Amino acid sequence: MPHNKQPRLHPSWIDTHALGIVKALQKNDFETYLVGGCVRDLLLGIEPKDFDIATTAHPEEVKKIIHKSYVIGKRFRLVLVKRDDQQFEVATFRKDIKDFEGNDQELPSGDNLFGTAEEDANRRDFTINALFYDPVGNQLLDYPGGLPDLESGVIRMIGEPTERLIEDPIRILRALRLAHKIEFTIDPNLKTAMKAQSKTLLEAALPRKREEFLKLLRLKDPALPFIEAHDLDILKFAAPTLDKVYESDESLEIFTRYLQATHDKALDRNSPVELFGILVLAYIRARISKNPEKPLKSKDLLEHPELSLLMKDELGMFKYEQSLVTKAIQLQATLARRPEFERKGERRQMAVLKNESLPLAMKIAGRDFTLSTGDWHFWLNRYWEALPKIQSLREDEKAQRRSSRRRRPRRPRDPKSKPGHVEKVEG
Repeated sequence: MPHNKQPRLHPSWIDTHALGIVKALQKNDFETYLVGGCVRDLLLGIEPKDFDIATTAHPEEVKKIIHKSYVIGKRFRLVLVKRDDQQFEVATFRKDIKDFEGNDQELPSGDNLFGTAEEDANRRDFTINALFYDPVGNQLLDYPGGLPDLESGVIRMIGEPTERLIEDPIRILRALRLAHKIEFTIDPNLKTAMKAQSKTLLEAALPRKREEFLKLLRLKDPALPFIEAHDLDILKFAAPTLDKVYESDESLEIFTRYLQATHDKALDRNSPVELFGILVLAYIRARISKNPEKPLKSKDLLEHPELSLLMKDELGMFKYEQSLVTKAIQLQATLARRPEFERKGERRQMAVLKNESLPLAMKIAGRDFTLSTGDWHFWLNRYWEALPKIQSLREDEKAQRRSSRRRRPRRPRDPKSKPGHVEKVEG
């Protein structure tokens, strides 16, 4: 039902580009709103990170009206609008396939069955994520009853929780993350269903689980959602190896301490390798090697059965991320031997400083408390002093690789492989 209730933030918090897109589509008689998390955050007094837009306009129609827009996706077709360094997603209202009244031949492929604003709102996950706001007419639409839940601080599933979780198990992790992000409680019926359906996470796509783990690690205190994930049996199926950390009080205490300190020191929240690096470090200290001063080799860590399983099959870390993290942990021994480094010649010093794992190694050392303040600043200063030369060397190496590929001799082509070739037959 519509509410003439204005978001509790100043209008300047609404991105001008997003507002311009809404205005342009409305000017062409298309019903258009800001939707989802940005509306929820506006109402909670949080500056939205992204602004998503939903409309009655079909993707091709949006592309004709909005400049610098591109139709993307096959299973779920939408329009990506680029403005400076920002991107905005514009999606057409959808409805559930079960509401389709035509025959199978008329059913569009993928998730591209278009519908009304109300149908689109009711197919979303949680009531507080299904609020639509018209910034031009200053109208808030709340079809599934998200406003009362927003005011009560409750995360409630739209529809029957068990059915919706079976439909998409990733909603289990989304509910957990959202509860800790905005400090809401999870509706008891939803929480019961999350625990009962946690096993369905075994079938969830690894890239989607990877993204949810990264989002958990971006939270202010990642330790709390991981503890709740264990309590609800979610971790047992989402990351069984990680769940073993909670088998003993000692490993639990170590793991929790490292996770709680994730953002105590500088860390790039947008860098998957840095976020996973701290999680892997916490696991290693809890389960593999408790002593930070004991040298560890990258090769041994990559071949460790449990750690390899965790990184590759449960967190979905790419090979280069696994390599970068384990090499950063191996570098701890080098960082601890500053006098030895200072005795090296310039070439050998540069070999250490240009190691791609060094920046992450320094961040890990800060969390392992293996360096004195003086030593930490020494490495930091040496790295920044050498950075221009490091960048120049890397550019030279890239150029050499490109040149090598261009010079690679081409194998003579077998004339018999040419189209239409007919071999001469004697006789």
